[in-house]
Amino acid sequence: MSAVNKAASPGKDLVLGLGATGLSIARYLRRIDHDAMFLDSRDEPPGIDELADVWPDADVILGKMKLPGNVERIIVSPGISDSDELLQDARQKNLEIVSDIEIFAGEARAPFVAITGSNGKSTVTTLLYHMCRAAGREVLAGGNLGEPALDLLDEDTPDLYVLELSSFQLQRTKSLPAEVAVLLNVSPDHLDWHADEAEYRQSKYRVYREARAAVVNRADARAAEAAHNVARVVTFGLDEPADEHYGIRREDEHVYLARGETLLIEVKDMAMVGLHNQANALAALAAGELLGLDMPAMLQVISEFPGLPHRMQFVARKAAVDYINDSKATNVAAAVASIQSVDNSLVLIAGGDGKGADFSDLAAPLEGKLRAAVLLGKDAEAISNALDTVMPVYFARDMQDAVRQAAACAESDDTVLLAPACASFDQYANYAARGEAFCEAVLRLPR
Repeated sequence: MSAVNKAASPGKDLVLGLGATGLSIARYLRRIDHDAMFLDSRDEPPGIDELADVWPDADVILGKMKLPGNVERIIVSPGISDSDELLQDARQKNLEIVSDIEIFAGEARAPFVAITGSNGKSTVTTLLYHMCRAAGREVLAGGNLGEPALDLLDEDTPDLYVLELSSFQLQRTKSLPAEVAVLLNVSPDHLDWHADEAEYRQSKYRVYREARAAVVNRADARAAEAAHNVARVVTFGLDEPADEHYGIRREDEHVYLARGETLLIEVKDMAMVGLHNQANALAALAAGELLGLDMPAMLQVISEFPGLPHRMQFVARKAAVDYINDSKATNVAAAVASIQSVDNSLVLIAGGDGKGADFSDLAAPLEGKLRAAVLLGKDAEAISNALDTVMPVYFARDMQDAVRQAAACAESDDTVLLAPACASFDQYANYAARGEAFCEAVLRLPR
């Protein structure tokens, strides 16, 4: 396969962007014997070698270029912004622009759950997947997490699909008739991709439009309004719930997940930790109820599921200090939730690419709790400015340096918390690579 630049023949799809999603689109189009060409602005995009195995002699264009002629439809990978010049040109020419999720929704032969939110969607997707399995359902999970959605269509048809969806995927999906739509929360994020916060929010609220049932966060009035057309709605929140809804109840100094007045499980018996994981568990329970899952099976999963790597992951206790890896806290709201989940004094490691975020919301939850902050990456100085009146701030060259400085600042029974409030791409391939660097640095510390 070589990079060529030739006009597409009539009827071709143009697959814009390679990587995991682009390759899944290639596999799907190959299965249905539909002609396509592939375009990526990078000279050596990820997946280019794998594409040769999937589609020998594929028609590929690499590098900057104009829109090819005679294209019937453009299938776009989620990382490519709507402001891309090629897509602007395509819209002017009234070409159809779709996501892989649009295709999945039209092809799926089993009902699906659509889960989105600024934070927590991977955890809830995984929780619900395990709940379905515990309740005896055949289930496949994927989308923005794990297997791309179109690859799921190549497996035996399950009873149910559980999809994690990003704002990018939702914005380009015209029809999404989810059996259950779940919106966990909305906080400013991806403002480097979306035109503004309003567009980002609308892309999230879009998950409810054709849904048959909905899970709504009671703290978000706009989400409730967006779901007003849905036939059945169950809400969740960290307050006391009304009948048939999910929330938190306190009795005799004990804290419980609850459905209405019914106490379901004591928070201390959950395998996951943190307030945000209580909210995640409640959202998964609400979705499971709408799917008809057995409550005992769901509660068993909550008692056993420890959470996903790089999400409030306990790494080690060194010199009487706990080290927690929440590298997945890639925006301010997620970092705030992480900070609020730590009861004792902490040393915060944060920084990276803030994607245009306002870091001022970090200061309040750190007041009276922060021992020191160790900052690194592109927006370290911006975070420092936001924390200026809170506690001492130090700067690190890399993660090993950050962990070493944090260990020097921490006192007995403190927590060193990696909650970056930023994306990782200025220094690492992804949040997982950043979290692994943190874990490796922690494990190098002396006992």
